[in-house]
Amino acid sequence: MKPSDSELILLKPLWQAPRLSAREIHDATLAETNWSYSSTRKTLDRMVEKGLIKTASVHGIKTFSAARPKLNTLAGLIREFSTNILGSDKPLPAAAFVGSSLITQDEIEELEALLAKNSEETDTNE
Repeated sequence: MKPSDSELILLKPLWQAPRLSAREIHDATLAETNWSYSSTRKTLDRMVEKGLIKTASVHGIKTFSAARPKLNTLAGLIREFSTNILGSDKPLPAAAFVGSSLITQDEIEELEALLAKNSEETDTNE
């Protein structure tokens, strides 16, 4: 399932830490969302229902983690943007994300390989 823009904001800290509480996610994203804590919680609950994040209890505290790895999620969004918005049958090159604070140089290389692999699979399915 594709995350919304708001859900992507909440996923970013979960891609940096393996597991966070709702309060930690709220605090990490407050400057970007300007939401109340209850709005953050409600969005997290919807994300669990959609299968975007998973929950676990750690020392009695409900914690959250991303259900899919960051690069898999980003590759899907890139493919969708390339196809639906740009009308291209090939995804944007991962090099377009050089300088991003979300993706390291090593991850750009991984993303490029993932996009190439997915592009090849799409070509063979046609």
